[in-house]
Amino acid sequence: METATPQHLNEFRDNGYTVVPDVLTPGQVASWRALVARYVDQQPPENGRTGPYFLWPVLAQDPELRALYGDSDVADTVRPLLRKDLALAEPEVAQLALTLPPHPRHPGAPHIDGLTPTEEDGRPGTFTALAGLLLTDQRDRDRGNLWVWPGTHLHTGAWLREHGADALATAAPYPPVELSKPVQVTGAAGSLVLVHYLLAHNIGGHFGTARDERRETVYFRLRVSGHRGHWREAVTDPLTEFAR
Repeated sequence: METATPQHLNEFRDNGYTVVPDVLTPGQVASWRALVARYVDQQPPENGRTGPYFLWPVLAQDPELRALYGDSDVADTVRPLLRKDLALAEPEVAQLALTLPPHPRHPGAPHIDGLTPTEEDGRPGTFTALAGLLLTDQRDRDRGNLWVWPGTHLHTGAWLREHGADALATAAPYPPVELSKPVQVTGAAGSLVLVHYLLAHNIGGHFGTARDERRETVYFRLRVSGHRGHWREAVTDPLTEFAR
């Protein structure tokens, strides 16, 4: 198992994302894909559907899912990026993210997760970082890859310092900040993609045919313990929860 290095930390701080290779073994990838297949068999997309398809299982309701998350050592991989005094809480849900080909489109505007809908108390659904386990080969572009706009986590943090953290709740899909040139995130199956909460991102298209493999990624919204209590500080000082 690989873990995040100082180079990954620098990439994450500067660009808002990084890719750690070889986090999962081939056997773990196979176990994750079997779990995804089980959920898709239980809740299949309608016939002829193409493009994104998401399922949101709750870890506490599925012992196999919870065990797979623990065995995948996501927390240990991420921990070097975090401040040493902050513990990482277990995620509440997983996002099983599929892209069914053909879906030949590039994304338009980016977004921030958790703004529509907000949490029950009206607070934006902020978190520390998005972690995505790549279950299919995404080394080529236009295969359902995640798109990111590097550095926008810092631009958005500056905008929120100026306008106040609560402005985030009405800034959907993304605050009016200068956007960089987007990048498609690439990586082999078994890699872990880490994305800062504030980073502009969106799902990309799959330019393959109906006979090509669908894109499969499982995402987790990671929060350090106590994040909900200091979320305003976390979005106005985007690096406050991370190692220096």
